[in-house]
Amino acid sequence: MKDINLRKIFLNTIARRRRLPVREVRVGEVPLGGGHPVRLQSMATTPTLDTAACVEEGIRIIRAGAEYLRFTAQNVAEAENLANIRDALRRRGYRPPLIADVHFNPSVAETAARIVEKVRINPGNFVRFPEELSSLPPQRRDEAVRDTIRARLVPLLRLCKAHGTALRIGVNHGSLAPRIVETYGDTPQGMVTSAMEYLRICKEEDFHQVVLSMKSSNARVMVQAYRLLVAAMAAEGDLYPLHLGITEAGEGDEGRIRSATGMGALLAEGIGDTLRVSLTEPSENEIPVGKKLLHHLSSLRDGSMTPPFPPSFDPFEYHAPALAGLPGITRTPAVVAARERGDRAARQPDLWWEKERGRLVVAASGEEVPFLVIHPGDSELPTPAAARDKVLVAEAREGEGANALMSLLARLEAHHLHNPVIFKKHYDTPDREAFLVAAAADMGPLFLDGYGQGIWLDHPRFPVSDIAFMILQAARVRTTRPEYISCPSCGRTLFNIREVTARIRARTSHLTGVKIAIMGCIVNGPGEMADADYGYVGSGKDRVTLYHRREVIKRNIPADRAVDELIKLIKEKGDWKDPVR
Repeated sequence: MKDINLRKIFLNTIARRRRLPVREVRVGEVPLGGGHPVRLQSMATTPTLDTAACVEEGIRIIRAGAEYLRFTAQNVAEAENLANIRDALRRRGYRPPLIADVHFNPSVAETAARIVEKVRINPGNFVRFPEELSSLPPQRRDEAVRDTIRARLVPLLRLCKAHGTALRIGVNHGSLAPRIVETYGDTPQGMVTSAMEYLRICKEEDFHQVVLSMKSSNARVMVQAYRLLVAAMAAEGDLYPLHLGITEAGEGDEGRIRSATGMGALLAEGIGDTLRVSLTEPSENEIPVGKKLLHHLSSLRDGSMTPPFPPSFDPFEYHAPALAGLPGITRTPAVVAARERGDRAARQPDLWWEKERGRLVVAASGEEVPFLVIHPGDSELPTPAAARDKVLVAEAREGEGANALMSLLARLEAHHLHNPVIFKKHYDTPDREAFLVAAAADMGPLFLDGYGQGIWLDHPRFPVSDIAFMILQAARVRTTRPEYISCPSCGRTLFNIREVTARIRARTSHLTGVKIAIMGCIVNGPGEMADADYGYVGSGKDRVTLYHRREVIKRNIPADRAVDELIKLIKEKGDWKDPVR
């Protein structure tokens, strides 16, 4: 699917735009796309048959600022109960468009389409294919696959048309259909192929109330998949609204930084019409994070105006930055911190800024590296001779973010300045969450695309080095802590995921580089944890199945001893280290 033509199509489609010119989709009384503001939404964690609890949680989410409210619908009874939730909310004076999240069962989607304003389906599990398809010749198999999808999808589309219901084609990186994985692997290309199969049928049926999503817990995969989808849609002559999200982003600082890194990259390119921040926290906590991300991006002078990209930019593939013959410069980006606020950085082989000498110093060796400061607004850049053997510190000023820095990189390449670049920005907001979100949105996208040999954050009140390390880890370019891929919970969750996540984190927070997935159910669990070293996945009421990478190790462990079994598994596989006291 990906070739040089799609790259050109993508760059031409987003060139110098504040927002991608997508179709308008009507979602009840709150349309999206078509020039409307980016809409915020969250998903309830309460079992959908508990009407009273769903209404109370829904009101908390709405009061936090959500414009859409989503519930899982695992079966027909849950889909039918959405009418009771809707009516109860309206009696309380709330009229948010409701979204049903459906997996596996087309009849559930059809029931929900009569009740709610929008239905989400997952192409990875919406249709089950007969086993005999695998024995057919490739052309006949493709025709049979298409016929099978049409047979299940078209009745839903006709119901959606009749009831004015929108549809989200929601592809998840972790739950691609086996036949897609066999051909493409679990890649952005596979995700986009899966979505386009369904979108083409929608278009053939003259059904255009469609939203699409390409979600992953891996920010780099997520960004590349959305870009590739934009190119694929543009190549076929139409653009539909996009729902943005990092699945299983986790909790706390890491969850916020991972979400802002991935979604910030796309929003800065004008991509995205609704978003959900997925945190393993109370659902109403997600909305302020989304608000702060949108507020920060709107405050930038470059806004969402897509920059001229460097010639080396590839929207669909990551290329590690080139090495340079300077002390401390490696493919692993450094963190620059003032010595007096070094905290975590003091234990890392990173660069430090020595104010009195105006030079960077490699902490591990004491070697000095001269640097030049440049800004996106500089009318002139240093000559190659003046910049020889120096690090360039690309400093964004207030009102400048990832787009401004990307434009500066394009100018550097045009002037044949291939020096190592460290990205710097000063922040002074007193809101720590706003600082996390802004720094991740400004810096994370650059590292996602393979630019930069270092990050330099500055804030008068908050320690910055830990935040810088988390941004680099979210961008998948440097690992300095364990990584937790934990779902935000929903009515499908089979144990108390917040409590379990806290227990696992407390016992494993010293295991640098180990990835642990904590998943509430089997819908996305086995797939989304495929990128992890260990998986803790709900398999029944208070029952857990443990994975090592993609392999099931122990099934249906009682939840009261599953964390102990997880620790035992980590030790058996040789990844355990005793914490330093």
